[in-house]
Amino acid sequence: MENTEYIFERKINYYETDKMGIVHHSNYIRFLEEARCFYLDQIGLPYESLEKHGIMIPALNVSCTYKNPVTFNDTLLIKVIIKDLSVVKMSVSYEVLNKATKDIVIEAKTKHCFTDTNLKPINLKKYYPEAYEKLLSIKE
Repeated sequence: MENTEYIFERKINYYETDKMGIVHHSNYIRFLEEARCFYLDQIGLPYESLEKHGIMIPALNVSCTYKNPVTFNDTLLIKVIIKDLSVVKMSVSYEVLNKATKDIVIEAKTKHCFTDTNLKPINLKKYYPEAYEKLLSIKE
């Protein structure tokens, strides 16, 4: 994982662990969303701004493979990577590492669509061209 300003750092809270003392698997989906929102902020597309333009980005699919556990007080480093982008959908990959060990914690991908506030798909390029161009310019 490259050290850039777009790496989201997240410390694990005690309440996010399970009886085994490791982070419960369901929490990783929240971590991905936190990192994605942070990323949008960093590139100048805060989610609040998208909502003001009447744009929502619901998840269509989440894929997560668990590689190494993390526990209370561990810190995650999460890098968000826009992999695929069309005028209607976006696919995002995540590099998630344990900060201390540099072990891969999870391998994850999410797929999203762009919708209006009624959750009807929209063409982002037509609906909000500045946002589409910004996402296109950072797509890997």
